[in-house]
Amino acid sequence: MNGRATATAIAVTAHGPCDPTVSEVVLVHGAMDRAKSFRRVVEHLPDLRVIEYDRRGYGESIPAAPPASLAQHVDDLLHVMGDRPTTVVAHSFGCVVVVSAAISHPDRFRGLGLWEPQVPWMEFWPRSVRRGLEAMAAEADTDALAERVYASMVGEEAWRRLPEELKARRRVEGVAFQSDVVSGLTAPFRWEDLKVPSLFGVGLQTWPFAQEAATRLAESQGADLFTIAGAAHSAHVSHPEEFAEFVRRSTSIR
Repeated sequence: MNGRATATAIAVTAHGPCDPTVSEVVLVHGAMDRAKSFRRVVEHLPDLRVIEYDRRGYGESIPAAPPASLAQHVDDLLHVMGDRPTTVVAHSFGCVVVVSAAISHPDRFRGLGLWEPQVPWMEFWPRSVRRGLEAMAAEADTDALAERVYASMVGEEAWRRLPEELKARRRVEGVAFQSDVVSGLTAPFRWEDLKVPSLFGVGLQTWPFAQEAATRLAESQGADLFTIAGAAHSAHVSHPEEFAEFVRRSTSIR
């Protein structure tokens, strides 16, 4: 049973059996992304109840008020999760949202799957990468920021081929993207306060600093590290079957 709903202008899609005996997992996307990027992952999880949503300011949740703070993203996630303790799997900046929520409301979470958490406030994060984020945080034209970032993700030629209406929607997401960047420049939480069982994930072809972050964080949390050979940061897009296994493993950690 699949369904789509809009709660507080946050677009939510549910897949799989609506059965309290079935494991449920919520997927949380990263910066300059949207729930649709998980669609091929979901195809490999037919036996799970999978909930995905566009974070405010992205995709079908653009009509929601732009994010004013990380706390607003936390509230949205808790609303999407409902009352039942749930496993939540996040990608990239989505991990910052999820960990913030799990620290403040640990009883709401059965377990976490954290794929390549982006933690630029930590001491080992490259200064050159942090300087780039600081420049993005200070940019006045968020439309231009979004266009530049999206074109770097898909390629200049692919960006030029997009319909103008879609380009306009991507540019609007610049406000949400910049808010994500700002939220990660100073420590939003302490990792030692996270008590929910977690599984960390990393692609073996991703950035070296992302590999270091996932490895260090898994060690500090006493958690397992799930790796995908040949995958880079966007493993959910390039390696959906393997990422689905990461999701499945996340539902069984205790």
